Amino acid sequence: MSRPGDWIRPEVQALSAYHVPEVGEVVKLDAMENPYTWPDEDIRAEWSACLAGIGVNRYPDPRASEVAARLREHTALPGDQGLLLGNGSDELIQLVTLALARPGAKVLAPEPTFVMYRMIATFCGLEFVGVPLKADFGLDMPALEAAIDEHDPAVIWLAWPNNPTGNAWPRTDVLRVADVARGLVVVDEAYQPFARDSFISELGERDNLLVLRTLSKLGLAGLRLGFLAGPPAWLAEIDKLRLPYNINALTQAGVAFALDHFERLERQAAEIRRERDALAAKLATLPGVKVYPSAANFVLLRVPQGLARTLFEGLLADGILIKCLDGTHPALTDCLRITVGTPPENALLAEALQRRLREVA
Repeated sequence: MSRPGDWIRPEVQALSAYHVPEVGEVVKLDAMENPYTWPDEDIRAEWSACLAGIGVNRYPDPRASEVAARLREHTALPGDQGLLLGNGSDELIQLVTLALARPGAKVLAPEPTFVMYRMIATFCGLEFVGVPLKADFGLDMPALEAAIDEHDPAVIWLAWPNNPTGNAWPRTDVLRVADVARGLVVVDEAYQPFARDSFISELGERDNLLVLRTLSKLGLAGLRLGFLAGPPAWLAEIDKLRLPYNINALTQAGVAFALDHFERLERQAAEIRRERDALAAKLATLPGVKVYPSAANFVLLRVPQGLARTLFEGLLADGILIKCLDGTHPALTDCLRITVGTPPENALLAEALQRRLREVA
């Protein structure tokens, strides 16, 4: 009798699959999505006509050349730097990790951070080294430099702004990491539209620095497109592990269309930034709630001791889904993460959280 446990690697058996909750119709404030769709009927009709003209009987452009060229222009990528597209940023994280998976190689990141860095390292058979952030979620530079010196990681992941804490570390600290590391340093700028800053202009000044981006948080999560930018020598090796036709034809056409109308997405991002600041200010007035500064499209808060799960479940009962981080990492005890929604959604969330806090006071 053949059993999975006899063949699957023990470290994989010890993992839990990445969980995406299925909760029906709710106000969805858990996944850092843009709450807005295309705003006008005319643009939706044009979008539909664009996609309807795609010949899905044929394989897509294997290199997504048009989209890549448009993204280079859109991001002002230096001309001597390379660009590699992926099925969301997750695929690119996996490709980088696979390319570096030599025996004994290690992956390093400050923690708490994006869970996929650790999970994908495990998938690929690499040891993951987590370096705790400071109490305010800043980089502990002495500890980080000591860990780099001790472990000599093949790749260091720096989410900037960081998920789930929302803060963007000082640029000097990020560049210092690239200066002291021998291996690759990838700055993950998933939330760049809300931070309004980037390391793309730094590319080429250090031969071990790459920048990772996604279009998901900007409003195109359903299209699943990410891109990795940096020295061509690195990207040429990573590209060897990319499966053929990884960017489907509908995504290529949809992203090209979106870049033609990018000012609409930029207006939405500006509205989300305004709402983020207003929501954070409102939540900071609630009794016993600590709100952490955010440069992303979500807000991290710490609630009174022992109440995170109760408040999460209470909000879910009210039809509002957020993210309960309590129990996911010691530094996130009593923490909740709230994605910024539309003004009515944010008002509903703030009122419901205030009511639930009164109930448990």
